[in-house]
Amino acid sequence: MNRLKQRADFVAASHGPRMASAAFVVQSRMRDDDGPIRVGFTVTKKVGTATERNRVRRRLRELVKRLDVTSMRPHHDYVIVGRRAALDRGFETMFNDLRSALGRLEQQTPKRPSNLPHPVSTLERNDET
Repeated sequence: MNRLKQRADFVAASHGPRMASAAFVVQSRMRDDDGPIRVGFTVTKKVGTATERNRVRRRLRELVKRLDVTSMRPHHDYVIVGRRAALDRGFETMFNDLRSALGRLEQQTPKRPSNLPHPVSTLERNDET
């Protein structure tokens, strides 16, 4: 698993499906390339001081490290947005919440990337020729 580092990737994932829990929000985005699964972490200043934000980020990173890769879809980006509740919530509970959120995300129908043509417009072009 690779890390997301560019702002554009975080913004793109924010437009995709999302699942919330008490300690975090998981956002996902389907990519149209053959790259590996990528994960990004973000914690806003509303969560607390820099020390608290870093602690939340470390806990989220550890959750993803312990997660089996089969829980995440290939060719997807995931952004995990930490909430203040992640400071006090039990690690095992957060782990179960993450697995549950990823399972619910998998059940959602994937959105088509905006740069791919719509199937109806492809059919219409074939009928005209």
